[in-house]
Amino acid sequence: MTSAERDPDFENLLVYLRQSRGFDFTGYKRSTLMRRVRKRMQSLSIEGFADYLDYLEVYPEEFNQLFNTILINVTAFFRDTSAWEYLAEQVLPNLLARKNNSDQIRIWSAGCASGEEAYTLAMLMAELLGVEEFRQRVKIYATDVDEEALNQGRQAVYSAKDVQVVPPEFREKYFEVTGNNYVFRQDFRRSVIFGRHDLLQDAPISRLDLLVCRNTLMYFNSETQGRILARFHFALNDTGYLFLGKAEMLLIHSNLFTPVDLKNRIFTKVSVANVRDRLLGMTPIEEESSKRLSHNIRLREMAFDSASIAQVVVDINGILVLMNAQARSVFGLSPKDLTRPFQDLELSYRPIELRSLIERAYNERRTITLTNVERYLSNAEMQCLDVRIIPLEDTDHTLLGVSIAFHDVTRFIQLQEALQRSRQDLETTNEELQSTNEELETTNEELQSTNEELETTNEELQSTNEELETMNEELQSSNEELQTINNELSERTTELNRTNVFLVCILKSLQTGIVVIDKNFNILIWNYMVEDLWGLRTDEVLGKSLFSLDIGLPLEQLRAPIRNSLSGQQKFQEMILDATNRRGRKIKCYLAITPLFGTEMEGAVLMMADIDRVNSMISTQEIAERRQQQ
Repeated sequence: MTSAERDPDFENLLVYLRQSRGFDFTGYKRSTLMRRVRKRMQSLSIEGFADYLDYLEVYPEEFNQLFNTILINVTAFFRDTSAWEYLAEQVLPNLLARKNNSDQIRIWSAGCASGEEAYTLAMLMAELLGVEEFRQRVKIYATDVDEEALNQGRQAVYSAKDVQVVPPEFREKYFEVTGNNYVFRQDFRRSVIFGRHDLLQDAPISRLDLLVCRNTLMYFNSETQGRILARFHFALNDTGYLFLGKAEMLLIHSNLFTPVDLKNRIFTKVSVANVRDRLLGMTPIEEESSKRLSHNIRLREMAFDSASIAQVVVDINGILVLMNAQARSVFGLSPKDLTRPFQDLELSYRPIELRSLIERAYNERRTITLTNVERYLSNAEMQCLDVRIIPLEDTDHTLLGVSIAFHDVTRFIQLQEALQRSRQDLETTNEELQSTNEELETTNEELQSTNEELETTNEELQSTNEELETMNEELQSSNEELQTINNELSERTTELNRTNVFLVCILKSLQTGIVVIDKNFNILIWNYMVEDLWGLRTDEVLGKSLFSLDIGLPLEQLRAPIRNSLSGQQKFQEMILDATNRRGRKIKCYLAITPLFGTEMEGAVLMMADIDRVNSMISTQEIAERRQQQ
């Protein structure tokens, strides 16, 4: 997605996240990023990015949910087993062979998520070195931007499913069983240091022997990947190794790393002398030379400021970062204009529209030269300028910005016009040469364009591969979420079944007839004592209206009391009615009516009992008690 195609509302959302919470997602791939944000928006039934920004301003607790959705923490022990086997059998032994017996070994697991890969490295190194030597020599730095995942990594508590892929002998040796979970042993855990680190904003960990960053770079665009890989290049020792994920190829950054085993994505560093990297990794021994370098940098700045031609520098974000004294004088600029967006300055569109030319210089990665640009001064005079727009690239070919030089050729043009009259006879030859030069330039541009098209196609293929891997991890994450929900529903169903069985047991144990009806008089519960009293089974009456039954109880006399109970006018009612039981015998039936409130289903509870039978049971009980007393 080009800058021209970007959604302005989405870009505003990214700016708000950076300014309010310090998370800079501008270097992430827009397609992946927008898909993850939309997933969170769908769960809240929010349509547009602008509406979601408003929601974040009102409900700041939503930030945590959003970041958990964007930062996909899909990882596992020994993920891509063949790659880890190659690392353990070939790379790590070679790494140790180049070290003295007392040398420290520094490993960085970047984008570690919940720590599985960091602990995998710990197990492999402990196997190669032995327990005591591992504790003394190895430091593993595990970093991520997700604090919640880092806390989980520090605790080192994993489920039986998480450690299923760990070889049984490793599980027994490096994990302790606590309940249903496995905890990585604390004495080994001390060598693994967890901390928050932003690959784009924070300084890299230096002097590394091994750097593991698997399936993390694929979430960033090509330019951001280049910046991160330049930091990785600085972080590694000259003999260090870089271990990437299966979706990351490093095809466009071959000047920094060379493959050791491309299939398993293991690379080694290409040594490149770079002054800026030396400043980043400066040691006390280099302090004196750095002072000389700082003096030289200051000398270059003074030379730039005193140059005879006007010159400004604009960074990749469109901000004016440098201007010399001549530029301030010619175009009326002031130190206040530094750090301002270049597009807000008059210079960006007068005497010529420079913004599109800067974009062209970036796209073509070549110097754009314009000659005889006319500039009208306030005193009605005309000034002629030659404008050169030079893209500035880092050693890793990352674009840093552009330098724009304005050469005053007014005097030259005036002399040229004076001489033109005396060179008419050479004009034809000059035009032919000019035409030949233009043809050569056109041919050069065509070759350049063809080369760029091939590079673009290659990058698109790489991007597609990374996008597919990203979607695969998203699907895996969603599948784990669904499995968790399914387990919760299964537990709730089991609990509900237990509750239903418990309720049925209670109803069966009662020596009183129980009938429960809803607010429409339909029967919900009809226990066995009522079956014995009136002769109707439960499956015959459930769902039917109480007043539709043909039993020996005068049901019409109950209509008014039940309505009073349902309306809340009376909370408890008792009565004794003449009735005929299922055997045709006349009985006195005791009834108690109680309203059923406080649940989703409102209704009433009816208790029924044959008074003679109850008295008989009471008498029998009294006789039994007297016998016991005697």
